Amino acid sequence: MQRLNQQLDMLMEIDQLKNVLRRTRVKSADGRLENSAEHSWHVATMAMLTEEHANEKVDIARVLKMLLLHDVVEIDAGDTFVYDAVASKEQEQKELKAADRLFGYLPEGQREELRAIWDEFEAAKTDDARFAKALDRFIPMLLNYHNQGQSWVEHQVKRSQVIAINSRIQQGSETLWQKALQIIDEAVENGWLKDE
Repeated sequence: MQRLNQQLDMLMEIDQLKNVLRRTRVKSADGRLENSAEHSWHVATMAMLTEEHANEKVDIARVLKMLLLHDVVEIDAGDTFVYDAVASKEQEQKELKAADRLFGYLPEGQREELRAIWDEFEAAKTDDARFAKALDRFIPMLLNYHNQGQSWVEHQVKRSQVIAINSRIQQGSETLWQKALQIIDEAVENGWLKDE
């Protein structure tokens, strides 16, 4: 019963992810901000749908675990706008501390297994992690595009920033990177991204 109680404690703790708001808006009539739990679900669903576009064969179960866990640290560390270079530098230490606390809820064995999956995602050195990272970068771009460049326009993001931040998509999926470049070019044409 103690093991189950620890797992349920973790489950209730990560419910707080629903309260962490991101800069990207959902594609809906009200255009409200997306929360990190919605993002995790959305990007995990994308993994199932686009597995065939990974550069290498991936273990989709591992990719799904990574994507469902990757942002739980935002409960403590908050979400950082990907184009904010200063905040992004500080974020790594906050997230490591959060990972220690959150995965600490779990029973021994499961704690190490899931923390290792989170660490693997962060390091982005395996095919599974590179594909997961590609999806995590791609989906906010897709939402921005379908919301007329909303967060790019609000924060006066430039084309070069989008290319620099999102070029790692190519490491996980050349197909998605080609689509990303198309989205970026169309966003520039529509005036949603500034072209230097």
